[in-house]
Amino acid sequence: MRDFFATICLGDSVSQLLPGFPQLGPKCRHDIADGACMTQSSHDDLTAATDFYRHLFLSLAMMLVGFGLLMVYSSSVTSWPTEFERVYLSRHLIFLSLGLLVAVIAGAQTPDFWKSAAPWFFAASVALLILVLVPGIGVRVKGAQRWIRFSPLTAQPSEIAKIALPLMLCWLLDRNRSRLSKWISGTVPFLIAVALIVPLVLIEPDLGTALFLVAGAALTLFAGGWPLRNFVIGGLIAVPAFTSLLIMKPYQRQRIVGFFETWADFESAPYQLKQSLVSLGSGGLFGVGLGKGWQKLSFLPEANTDFVFAVIGEELGLVGTLGLMTLWCALYLTGLRMLSHLKPRSFAFVVSFTLLTQLFGQAILNVAVVTAMVPPKGISHPFISAGGSNLIASLLALGIVYSLSRDPSCKTMRNADRGT
Repeated sequence: MRDFFATICLGDSVSQLLPGFPQLGPKCRHDIADGACMTQSSHDDLTAATDFYRHLFLSLAMMLVGFGLLMVYSSSVTSWPTEFERVYLSRHLIFLSLGLLVAVIAGAQTPDFWKSAAPWFFAASVALLILVLVPGIGVRVKGAQRWIRFSPLTAQPSEIAKIALPLMLCWLLDRNRSRLSKWISGTVPFLIAVALIVPLVLIEPDLGTALFLVAGAALTLFAGGWPLRNFVIGGLIAVPAFTSLLIMKPYQRQRIVGFFETWADFESAPYQLKQSLVSLGSGGLFGVGLGKGWQKLSFLPEANTDFVFAVIGEELGLVGTLGLMTLWCALYLTGLRMLSHLKPRSFAFVVSFTLLTQLFGQAILNVAVVTAMVPPKGISHPFISAGGSNLIASLLALGIVYSLSRDPSCKTMRNADRGT
């Protein structure tokens, strides 16, 4: 179970799902897993395979970004056509341009850069989360103070925390590898990192993002080899704590009640979930046509952001929604194969795997919310929802994954280049 994630990347399971794609030979995979020096032949196989998957990874990512741009414009159309459609599109293009620039810069960095920058990136994230709580600096919207305004644009620091926390935890794992089994030195540093960020997000308040951060931290530590006993103890503490937070907040408790009412009595379902399911159902198999949906015309709340997947279901039908999820699955599986040459539990592998899984998991969670499979929570669909901090953070995560995929982890590629 401990090497489950590494098995996925180094094994043949993904190759069977992607027949005909370049694969790493058994000898190459054995050399990578053992950290041994490769022959020139295995080095050439590795280079060809990783280059192919890296190019395919970028192509799939750009397809998602392009599809998101199309759906932002379509879902922003109102019942009274005005300049707002162009405003939404222009705003999305601004964030998209910034995000692509950040992704290109991130992708051009060396893997060592991210290891040395992790503590500073984490410190900057904590500072921004503190600033957002300062009156006059943080912007309060609908009772939550989660944004910082920069002239006409706003930024949500908690989105950056989704990247900063895994980076910091992996940095700590790398420095404390020999002490992980110890109770104090192998536990306290990681708990401090989590405790510095999660409470700040809870104060905003943003319980959903706090849970997402905790889940991302758990994934990082599990993939990095943290002792299982710590997860058991942490779970015994975290589950009652978050349950009590749910009970204390009436609006969060109402969301859960409304979720169960959706399945028990559709007429009693919350308005937003009801309109979301109506949108999905009215699209049928092939949809009513791109740009021709009716539910987004003032019926479906947050049509171009959190519930854009419902608009896709209405306008492009089941074919469109399944096509989008196929793209996500292809991106995720391709990303795993792109990382297959990295040494399991190395800094590069754990960070890349965590960020990639977080992106895929957020897309799945958004679909689950829109289809009423989980209680409603305002969560964007990466690359597809109207742009903002989440779009920039998602593109930054892709850039970091792409950058770290160049890390040989065990000097095998450099040894092969020298003919050793």
